[in-house]
Amino acid sequence: MRLLVTNVAQGMPEIQDGEIEEEHRVTDRFSAELMRGSLDMMVLSVLTQGPQYGYSIQQQLREATRGRVPLPAGTLYPLLHRLEAEKFILSRWDDSTGRRRKWYEITKPGSARLERQAVQWRAYADCIRDLLEAAPGVRPATA
Repeated sequence: MRLLVTNVAQGMPEIQDGEIEEEHRVTDRFSAELMRGSLDMMVLSVLTQGPQYGYSIQQQLREATRGRVPLPAGTLYPLLHRLEAEKFILSRWDDSTGRRRKWYEITKPGSARLERQAVQWRAYADCIRDLLEAAPGVRPATA
C-alpha cells in the first residue's frame, strides 16, 4: 500500500511506498503549476459578478475556492494589468467608498474569452477524470 502525503512547501502530493494509505484528501492549496494556466479564467469569472477592486477579487476568489487559491497582490495586479492591456477588462478609479480604489470590470471580449476557456477547461477536466477513473488503484480525493 501507499500513503499520500502532502508536501506543504510545494503543495504537491508525495507517495511513500511501504505504508498504509489511510485516506486521500484534496491538498490545502493547489500547486502553482496547476493554477498557472487558469488564473485568468478565475479572475474573469469573479468579475462576471460585477465590478470589483483588487482586494475584493482576492477575497471572492479565496471564498469561492475555500482558501485553496491564494492570490497574492504580487500576482494579482500584474495579471489585472495584462488583462486590461489585452482589453479583457476595464479599470477606473473611484473614491465613493471613502477610499480611492481602482475598480475592474469584465468587457465583452473578456466574457467571450472566459466562455472559450471554460469550455476548454471543462473538456480537459473530463479527460483527466476519465483517465484517473480508468487508472488501477487511483481513488478520487475527498475534500
